[in-house]
Amino acid sequence: MKRILLGIVLLALIGGGAAFYVMRDRIAVNLFTSAADHAFGIDTIAAVPDGLTAAFCGTGSPLPDRTRAAPCFAVIAGQRLFVFDVGDGATETLSLMGLSPGRIEAVFLTHMHSDHIDGLGGLAVQRWAISGAHQPLPLYGGAGVARVAAGFNEAYAVDAQHRTDHHGAAVVPPSGAGFAAHEFTMLEGHDRVVVLDDGGVRITAFKVNHGPVHEAVGYRIDYKGRSIVVSGDTSADPVVEREAQNVDLLVHEALSPELVGIMEATARRHHQDGVMHIMHDIPNYHTSPQDAADIAQRAHVGALAFTHLIPPLPVSIMEGPFLGDARKHYTGPLYVMGDGDIIVLPAAGGMERRNVLR
Repeated sequence: MKRILLGIVLLALIGGGAAFYVMRDRIAVNLFTSAADHAFGIDTIAAVPDGLTAAFCGTGSPLPDRTRAAPCFAVIAGQRLFVFDVGDGATETLSLMGLSPGRIEAVFLTHMHSDHIDGLGGLAVQRWAISGAHQPLPLYGGAGVARVAAGFNEAYAVDAQHRTDHHGAAVVPPSGAGFAAHEFTMLEGHDRVVVLDDGGVRITAFKVNHGPVHEAVGYRIDYKGRSIVVSGDTSADPVVEREAQNVDLLVHEALSPELVGIMEATARRHHQDGVMHIMHDIPNYHTSPQDAADIAQRAHVGALAFTHLIPPLPVSIMEGPFLGDARKHYTGPLYVMGDGDIIVLPAAGGMERRNVLR
C-alpha cells in the first residue's frame, strides 16, 4: 500500500498529469486489491489475548445516526464469539471490525424491541454463507424469542432456497439456515438464570426493569476470572447493581433527560405530536448517565462503558452535555463508546481500550 501511494506522489511531483490519467485505473485496481487483502485477512479474535474482550458493534438507538449502528454488543471469550442484540447495521460493523459472522456461536437478546432485533435476518445469512454451517444459529431470549426466530426463518425461507440452488448444498447446507430458538424462563421467585455454561464460559441472564417490556433482561459473562455485565435496556435498577458487584466492566445503556427534553420541546414547536409524546415517554424506562454512574460506584466496578446512546451525539463536544455530572458520581474509568471500540480484559489482568476501525 505504501509503495502504491509513493508512486502516486512521484507522478504528481514530476508533473505527469497525462501519465497519471492513463494509470489511474491500474492504480485504483491495485488499491482495491490491497484493501481486499486487508479486509479478508483481519481477525480481531486472533489478535486479542486470552480473556474477555468487549466489542461494540452498535452503540446507537432507534434515532437516526450516521456514525452508529443500532444496538449490538459482542464478547470474545478466549477464541469464542458471542453476540448480544443485533440492530440495523450491526452485521456490517461486525465484519468491518474483523469479527466474522461465521465465527458467532450464539446470539442473546435482551428484549424484542425492533431496534435490538432488526438486523437478525442479515446476520443469520452472513453467518450461514461464510461458515457453511450445518446447524441454525442458536438464538437465546426470554418469552417470545421462539416467535421471533420463526418469523425470521419464514421471512428468509425463499432467499435461503435461492442461495442453496445457486451455490449448492455443499457451500450453503439447507440445514444451517436461520435460527434455532432457545427460550429460557426463570423459576418463580427468581430473577436470574444461567443460560450457557460451557468450556469455562458462563452467561447468566437477569431480569431488568424496562416496563412495559416484561421479558427484558441483562446478562453477566464470566470467563477465566474476568467479568462483564450488560444492562440491556432498563431504568436504574438495583438488580443491575447486584449483578455488577466487583465486575471488571459494566456496559450500561444511557439516556440524557436534558437533551431528550430539548428534542421533546422542539417537536412540540414543530407540531410533531407523535415524536413529542415518544420523547416524553422514553426517559421513564431508560437510565441517565448520572444514575448509571451511581450504580457503578456502589457496585465497585472496574470500568463503566456507555452504549445505546440517546439521543445521538453527532459531534464529540456533545459528550459533556450528554454525561452531565456522571464523572462526579463514578471515580473509575468512564467511557462513551463508539462503533468499533473494544475493551480488552486479559485473563492475566489489566484493561485496554482501543478502536479497530480507525
